[in-house]
Amino acid sequence: MPRKFKKGYFVQGQFVAEGSELDLELKRELKGGDEPSRTDLKRESDELQKLGESLLTLRADLMEKAALPDKLDDAVQEAKRITNFEGKRRQMQFIGKLMRKLDAADVQGIRDALREQVQGSAQETVNLHLAEQWRDRLIDDDDAFAIWFNSFPATDTQQLRALIRQARKDEPAASKAAVSQGLAPRQGRAYREIFQLVREHLTAQPEPEAETHMPTID
Repeated sequence: MPRKFKKGYFVQGQFVAEGSELDLELKRELKGGDEPSRTDLKRESDELQKLGESLLTLRADLMEKAALPDKLDDAVQEAKRITNFEGKRRQMQFIGKLMRKLDAADVQGIRDALREQVQGSAQETVNLHLAEQWRDRLIDDDDAFAIWFNSFPATDTQQLRALIRQARKDEPAASKAAVSQGLAPRQGRAYREIFQLVREHLTAQPEPEAETHMPTID
């Protein structure tokens, strides 16, 4: 019985069977390299859809900075106004369709704007915790005032000293009331104003060197 040869072809003297890995690789090279698979395309489509949905949460100043195409910007604003569930769902699908038509530079601009918003929120949380720490230390420790003023010389020293004195006067009465009722003490106005003053200075300028961090308590 004559031998049945597989379908294929020869490349530089080597037989390449149709459907083999080498055959598929050579065909990809002829087409200009690897083409994205359906899975890759689906993953990219889903990512752009989610990115488009995130635009609804983007601050107005960052929306302007992202410089969205007019059609996409209008679609996002319309999505914010829609309250009907099905209408909202269809509008978000439309936004996803517009996102898939953007070029790489526009998509990167959106990513950058969203990243800036997230990083700004994280920094705000850090500043809030740092302001709380400084407020408590300024009230409890006389040495903390000099350390603070060295880092933030623009501080109104008379105002801050007056607030610290008042907060210390308010503290005992507040603590006694709290103990009698079994509740956390209700802090006075000076306590809250110190926090606001410290927070304003922390957010008004980049954080200085390590001096702005709370000194280690022995």
